[in-house]
Amino acid sequence: MTGPAAMTRVRVVDSHTGGEPTRVIVEGGPDLGSGSVAEKLAVFRSRHDDFRRAVITEPRGSDVLVGALLVEPADARCVAGVIFFDNACCIGMCGHGTIGLVTTLAHLGRLAPGTHRIETPVGVVTTTLHADGSTALANVPSYRKAKAVSVGAFTGDVAYGGNWFFLIDDHGQRIERSNVDVLTDYSCRARRAVNAGGFPEVDHVILYDGTRNFVLCPGSAYDRSPCGTGTSARLACLAVDGRLVEGAMLVQRSIVGSEFTACYRWLDRPAGTIAPTITGTAHITAEAVLVFAAGDPFCCGLPAL
Repeated sequence: MTGPAAMTRVRVVDSHTGGEPTRVIVEGGPDLGSGSVAEKLAVFRSRHDDFRRAVITEPRGSDVLVGALLVEPADARCVAGVIFFDNACCIGMCGHGTIGLVTTLAHLGRLAPGTHRIETPVGVVTTTLHADGSTALANVPSYRKAKAVSVGAFTGDVAYGGNWFFLIDDHGQRIERSNVDVLTDYSCRARRAVNAGGFPEVDHVILYDGTRNFVLCPGSAYDRSPCGTGTSARLACLAVDGRLVEGAMLVQRSIVGSEFTACYRWLDRPAGTIAPTITGTAHITAEAVLVFAAGDPFCCGLPAL
């Protein structure tokens, strides 16, 4: 996309899930060839990072926006394939983004209430669109990798729910919107510490205060939703610690007050692996055509700081 010879147009539909925005690329994305969605992600990451930045960062986007590129699934059971990305990188899975994707496909008339499979880079997930507009996401298998990891001043669990998380309960921070700058600084330092402490895969940090959370995303933006993959990782920790029984409902609230409900079933109790289900609601906010004009010095976004 660098220095396009002619004007390029990309059709998108925007939504938000619990306040967290998703931008679904409906038409105009790059040709990623054939293969699984995981293989297409590899092509997208290696050859089309300029497209990611152009769609999601300023001047067309923002740090908090998450992109969802619609692609053909390799799995014939799936209604769609999707590649997720944010202002910093591509991400394997996105809970709020999957709920936003289902709502977008329904808005476009491409699916009706019912159960639908979606192929993501980390595996196939199953979604159920309800008549009231809410979506239940049966997420990928989730588990805790390490408990009570102490890295400098920070102690928490390392867990997987489609992305990798450092989950901290004992942090002494005030989880309120007026304290976001402090929470962001604390969480960034925690992420650097856990990465240096032997867990380089961790790119999200979650701070808890009862049922309320603060979620640091791979860049320095915070999640306005309660975070679907993070809630999946949380369920895995609660399950193996015996703090939430199979089938019981957890209400997870974000820092802006939006809610997901969640529960799990055991896949492998000795291994601590669960199948989480996250339910939330997305709302359509815009239909748009993004224009990438020849000669635009910021066609692929503003220069990185």
